[in-house]
Amino acid sequence: MDSAAAMDNALPILHGLGMLTDLDWHFARFMERLAGDASPELALAAALASHATGQGDICVNLRQWARRWRIMTDKAEAPAAFTLPPAHEWLDALRATSVVGQPGQRQPLVLDRRGRLYLYRYWRYEQRLGRDLLQRAREAPAPVDENRLRADLDRLFPRHSTLTGPDWQKIAAVVATLKRVCVISGGPGTGKTSTVLRILALLTGQTDRPLRIALAAPTGKAAARMQESIRAAKPGLGLSNDQAAQIPEEASTLHRLLGSRPDSVYFRYNGDNPLPLDVLVVDEVSMVGLALLAKTVDALLPSTRLILLGDKDQLASVEAGSVLGDLCMGAGRFSPEFQTRLSALTGESLPRGKESSSSLVDAIVLLRHSYRFSAASGIGALAQAVNRGRAVETATLLDGRYEDIDWRTLTQADELPEQLAEPVAAGFASYLDAVRTGATPETVFQEFNRFRVLCAVRSGPFGVEALNLLCEAILHKHGLIDHRQAWYSGRPVMVIRNDYNLRLFNGDIGITLPDLEEPERMKVFFLGNDGALRSFAPARLPEHETVYAMTVHKSQGSEFERILVVTPNEPSPVLSRELIYTALTRAKQQAVFYGAPEVFEAAVERRLRRSSGLRDRLWLEQSRIRQASI
Repeated sequence: MDSAAAMDNALPILHGLGMLTDLDWHFARFMERLAGDASPELALAAALASHATGQGDICVNLRQWARRWRIMTDKAEAPAAFTLPPAHEWLDALRATSVVGQPGQRQPLVLDRRGRLYLYRYWRYEQRLGRDLLQRAREAPAPVDENRLRADLDRLFPRHSTLTGPDWQKIAAVVATLKRVCVISGGPGTGKTSTVLRILALLTGQTDRPLRIALAAPTGKAAARMQESIRAAKPGLGLSNDQAAQIPEEASTLHRLLGSRPDSVYFRYNGDNPLPLDVLVVDEVSMVGLALLAKTVDALLPSTRLILLGDKDQLASVEAGSVLGDLCMGAGRFSPEFQTRLSALTGESLPRGKESSSSLVDAIVLLRHSYRFSAASGIGALAQAVNRGRAVETATLLDGRYEDIDWRTLTQADELPEQLAEPVAAGFASYLDAVRTGATPETVFQEFNRFRVLCAVRSGPFGVEALNLLCEAILHKHGLIDHRQAWYSGRPVMVIRNDYNLRLFNGDIGITLPDLEEPERMKVFFLGNDGALRSFAPARLPEHETVYAMTVHKSQGSEFERILVVTPNEPSPVLSRELIYTALTRAKQQAVFYGAPEVFEAAVERRLRRSSGLRDRLWLEQSRIRQASI
């Protein structure tokens, strides 16, 4: 039997198993028609490439996929199987078709030498972003007044009494001053936003002309948090009036900054019409997909300084890519020459430098010290254990020794009403009391953001949909709401579909309250990034859902005083250490987990790795390029 005949059943089998969507199926058949000939090898590969992007991967590594499929069928884990040809035969068959090209060729599918198959536009995004970031990292910005820099560093970064090692905030500030691009990653409480504010103060002191600075984040919530932090900390820096005026107090979403166009993937600002900026700061970069970050960087002037902030250990973006994780893969130590310069400027004793062929090695800083969580913090200790994949240690930490973290065993769905009744009622009591007593919408929002229920999944008895119904039933039973009517006072909703005309976007949260002018009518109020209130009749809202409970993904960019996290009672593909860590670090004061111990521990041990060639492009390929030039 030839290889084509051996793969005839591949597509229907995978589709029948739910491992491919209808979209993947039709894309595969379209590629066959475009190639002008039936090709099972092409159909399967095209379907897998389509499915990969839908799952958050940039590409599919066909060599790895073939090995995993053989292992699975050998273990009889699949009810039906098909025979794959040797990997080299499969890849050769793809290269022989008219729709698969090599890197650099404009074909619908791109196959690289490692066996990674891309949809062309994702290969282009990856290639363009990698090229642009490396180029920016190689180029030095304008000369620095080192005497002024040292004086400003001493003023803006006084030694903190709790520090026992290098002041990485101070080091990050110097890196951002010396480099055209700077990536700063750190966990909760490490001071990313306060650091970038001080960076902007340093930069305004290095020039005689006003700087054009923009602050941006992937979501409205993240932008709002960023500008709140900037506004709160800015007065305490002792800046001159001219310096303070240059540092903006408003942040926008990336889509708004770039000039989104309704029903289009293109933006007003791009490579042909760049943003008129000297400095761009992007927060919560872990939430930014490959395509959006590539378009953002492409829209910058060559002279624009780019500062990226985020937490590399959080969940990757909903869109395809895990850009921040790829960027930080080679971080940790600077090159020897740059390390020496940093030590001289900061007075900090830094780890010994290491040689690297990638220019990015000197552009990335990891903030290591948390100012929020002390040594006695359970949240801080648990976050470290989760990041290290230490399941046994996490179980030990959740044994009740810490006041700010707790565990409740929950194995059956019918246990949910009894287990959650008291904590849900207590968690939302102050919020609903503010609604009942007629507090201002601003106060109501403030109270609502003190507590949230987080879920790992959307569907099923442990998912968002079921938990929101349960929360309403609990609150109704306690007399806190009257949910017999759809639009009761205090109902919180989340927009789940963009409406560009109303300027309401996926993830925006509104609260149902009496109209300020006609109290007998209900309106849904939204609090903008600028603190401005907007209200809409419920009938005008785009698609939405009740939001006492939300997915961990949707909670990114937000913080709450207390959280209650519900995980399924059986393994799920979405459960991972990144999800547990992201959920945990939404809490500032207390986190309580509900779930099955064995499922929780398995999630801590499981690390999500998205398929991408960006890591190689940024870190490994530079080494090969350098060696080839010697």
